Amino acid sequence: MNYSRDFIKSMDMGTYIPGKIICVGMNYRSHVKEQDGRFPSKPVLFAKARSCIIKDGGNIIYPLEVMELDYEVELAVVIGKKMKNVKKDDVPEHIYGYTIMNDITARDIQENESQWYRAKSFDTFGPMGPAIIEQKEFGGPQNISLRSYVNGDLRQDGNTSDMIFKVYELISYISNSITLYPGDLISTGTPSGVGVFMKEKKLLKPGDEVICEIDKIGKITNKVIDI
Repeated sequence: MNYSRDFIKSMDMGTYIPGKIICVGMNYRSHVKEQDGRFPSKPVLFAKARSCIIKDGGNIIYPLEVMELDYEVELAVVIGKKMKNVKKDDVPEHIYGYTIMNDITARDIQENESQWYRAKSFDTFGPMGPAIIEQKEFGGPQNISLRSYVNGDLRQDGNTSDMIFKVYELISYISNSITLYPGDLISTGTPSGVGVFMKEKKLLKPGDEVICEIDKIGKITNKVIDI
């Protein structure tokens, strides 16, 4: 795949910050079913600010104005080569690797504002890590189990085979409208089990420990703290 030496060096999790973060909403059948059951006809895209990124072991800060804080375990893709109008079958050669993203969300703000950007982008709302597993080692992304836990309680237990829009299809779709550059991050959606859609809401609170785990990558652990 012939990535530059400088690019590979920049992929160390201690220093890596994405150029841009593009996320996909409502991309697991199970997650759509736990909401209103209306399946999207095209990928639902939104962005997170790159300043929201924290690493494994970092603290998630609970903002004063937020009333409902939630977690979302997601498989995230790190782009390795510039992409524009790339066909689905050619996407793998443009992927550097895969990591874990916890798409922390202020649900009350998400509900009350037409754009999701602020609700998704508070400082510390992007736990990521613990490593970037290169494409050649990771293999195909469509039969990968992913889980989240809060204080040891299993909340999400899904598999990427449940995606509505598959990883390569998603990235091709994005590249048709947005040029992707090495280091950009695509977070591909979350399965069912988020706190806000449980029969009795189970949202995050200060003191909670959140673990996000994906097969072949590992896990990230982050604690929620008061501001």
